Amino acid sequence: MTEPPESPEPPDSLIPYDEIVQDSLRGVVRKVLQDVAAGGGLPGSHHFFIAFRTRFPGVEMPKHLLERYPDEMTVVLQHRYWDLAVEDDHFKVGLTFNQVPAKLHIPYQAISGFVDPAVNFALQFAVAMPDLPQAPEEPTVATSEPGSNVVSFDFKRKK
Repeated sequence: MTEPPESPEPPDSLIPYDEIVQDSLRGVVRKVLQDVAAGGGLPGSHHFFIAFRTRFPGVEMPKHLLERYPDEMTVVLQHRYWDLAVEDDHFKVGLTFNQVPAKLHIPYQAISGFVDPAVNFALQFAVAMPDLPQAPEEPTVATSEPGSNVVSFDFKRKK
């Protein structure tokens, strides 16, 4: 009995499976945030790190934060946040940054990472930045400041 010949590389799909999966997983983030907003707060020890591209179209944030985080920023939803509003294509939230209150408007398409460390759950997303040049890849970095609700991560996909 002979083995069937190995086919070369699989053909390119005409169905954008990767994009469909990414959109579905962003739906997980939306659903979790909806449940938190409807429940009046985070249950138990849950808290979220949400990384997003700060220059993605539709992101709204104070100028001083954009200057400080020109490419990507991670916000933490844990104890001190307010006015969490979850919509179909974005969410809004109030947070403090070095004791200065700010409102953020974040489209789900801008999210590059979502982590709930209380249960060791994490999602990473590819973010296609329309009409913007891509910065060269840098090593993963995590930084924080004392008294700040912001921890910056660089979520890079390992190749």
